[in-house]
Amino acid sequence: MSSDPADQPGPGPLRQGLAGLPRYPLLFGPSPVHELERLSAHLGGARVWAKREDCNSGLAYGGNKTRKLEYLLADALVQGCDTLVSIGGVQSNHTRQVAAAAARAGLRCVLVQESWVEWPDPVYDRVGNILLSRMMGADVRLVQAEFDIGVRPSWEAALADVRADGGTPYPIPAGASDHRLGGMGFAGWAAEVAEQERELGVFFDTIVVCSVTGSTQAGMVAGFAALDGPPRRIIGIDASAAPEATEDQITRIAEGTASLLGVDGLPPVVLDDRYHAGVYGVADERTLAAMRVAARLEGMVTDPVYEGKSMAGLIDLVSSGEIPRDSTVLYAHLGGQPALNAYSALFP
Repeated sequence: MSSDPADQPGPGPLRQGLAGLPRYPLLFGPSPVHELERLSAHLGGARVWAKREDCNSGLAYGGNKTRKLEYLLADALVQGCDTLVSIGGVQSNHTRQVAAAAARAGLRCVLVQESWVEWPDPVYDRVGNILLSRMMGADVRLVQAEFDIGVRPSWEAALADVRADGGTPYPIPAGASDHRLGGMGFAGWAAEVAEQERELGVFFDTIVVCSVTGSTQAGMVAGFAALDGPPRRIIGIDASAAPEATEDQITRIAEGTASLLGVDGLPPVVLDDRYHAGVYGVADERTLAAMRVAARLEGMVTDPVYEGKSMAGLIDLVSSGEIPRDSTVLYAHLGGQPALNAYSALFP
């Protein structure tokens, strides 16, 4: 673990706020940033870049939750916990990353996988993310339950089971989000972006990011506020199809993260609910078209649950001019590609 300020992202108050928190390193370092020249030319508007959380770690394909888990895993070890207990859908990217973090730290892992998505593929619960979680030794428990980003009885029951067996569980909510440290990983991401902007000589006035459980966008909002730099728009693209609950949770997590960082006053949360396709976890034609555009122009693979929907939002906002032509946009690619194995019928 690390709590040395030299190991933490800078600069300024944000660095000071993060420096006092223990962190268990799980990342290669700053996630890479690169320009999407062919996509930008195709859209005919703003200049578009991507920051690649799908390339951020050697742990089970990485993703945005790995950055958050650096703080939660360190906290679990400080508390003397021996079992990480988390929850997600059957094809949860988050639970796969929890399983990887537990394996890396030598902890046990219990994962509740609820049936949040009605998808007819007969191998949906045997391939992709859930396959990887089982391979890494997690105790995977399938539960019939509808999608909800709130606290789930099945998760509470799993925590009770670990305690009854003499273990010491560490509760990790869906998406590593509704947790006092849930926003810290992406507050640090904001500092990374500021440093990469200095190195590249660019300024990203607009950031586009997928939001469901909320702490990724919330951490960005609090992190950039702590940097006290030029204003920029952080546009969340809702993929929950329950935008009111998601927006409330983003706001709550952002405020809690800002409080831990000693930051007063946050900009309002921006969550665009036009691209969620009406249901969590299922892609519409606009999502699939966006996935094909990103793949065929940039070789950049997105998934149908999260990044395909945020890519659909990015494409529409830039091509329509809703994001102005003179903008420089950073698309936060949060990972999620292992789930594609469970959605093969979408690409016959």
